Amino acid sequence: MKYQVHWYLVALIATLIILWQISTFTGPWNFTQIRVDYGLNRETPGHRLYMAPPPVQKCNLSEACPDDSFAFRIRSGAANIVGPTVCFDGKIAMSHVLNNVGPGLNIVLVNGMSGVVEDTMNFNRNHKAEELVQYLKDIQPGKIVLAASFDDLAAKLTDESRELFAKLGSNLLKSLNSRDNWVFVGGTGSEHISAFEKLCPSDEKTNVYEGWPDIVELSSCYPRMETDADQP
Repeated sequence: MKYQVHWYLVALIATLIILWQISTFTGPWNFTQIRVDYGLNRETPGHRLYMAPPPVQKCNLSEACPDDSFAFRIRSGAANIVGPTVCFDGKIAMSHVLNNVGPGLNIVLVNGMSGVVEDTMNFNRNHKAEELVQYLKDIQPGKIVLAASFDDLAAKLTDESRELFAKLGSNLLKSLNSRDNWVFVGGTGSEHISAFEKLCPSDEKTNVYEGWPDIVELSSCYPRMETDADQP
C-alpha cells in the first residue's frame, strides 16, 4: 500500500506538470467572445454587449514577434518524470504529450527561412556518442537548432559534441555536468555566442526536485535567416 500511494503521487505530479506546460505554451483557453451580462448596450437598445478576448500570441509570448523573426518557447525536462517542450512559430514541435521526447538530448531542426520544422530527434542511452557527433556534423547551413535536456544529458556528451554545439553558438554546454538542466537555441554558421541559452546546475542545496534542479525555460523571437547560408 505504501508503494501504491507513492506511485499515485508521482502520477499526479506528472499530470499536473503536463497540464501546466500545455497552458503556458498554448495560452489560456479563451472563448471566441465573452458576453457581458451586467447591462444592455445603451447605444444599441436590446442588444447585449460583446467583448472579444485579447489575442493569444504564438507560443504564448507576451507580445507578437516582428515579421522578420519567429516566436519560440523551449523548456527543459522536469527531473526524470516529464520531458521537455519545444514550441516554434506557434506550433508544438516536441513534448511529452506528443511522445517524441526522451531522456538525454532532445533536438528540433528548423528551416531558418520558412520556419518549417524539418526534424525532431532524441538521443538517449541507447545511442552511441558517435551518433550524436555525426548528427551535428550533418546539419546543413541555414538551420535553427533548438535543444533541451531531460533527465541526465551529460552522459551522452563528448568533448567533440560540446565543441560542435559551441560552433552553433553555445557557451554553457561546455560546463554542463550530470543532471544539470539546459536549453539552447542557435543556428548553423554562427560566429557569435547565442543569446538564447540557459543552464541550471544540479546542486543538493538548491535542487527543487529530489536529485534534480529546477526547470529552465526560454521564450523570445529568433531572427529569420534571409538565405540558407546566412547567419542568424
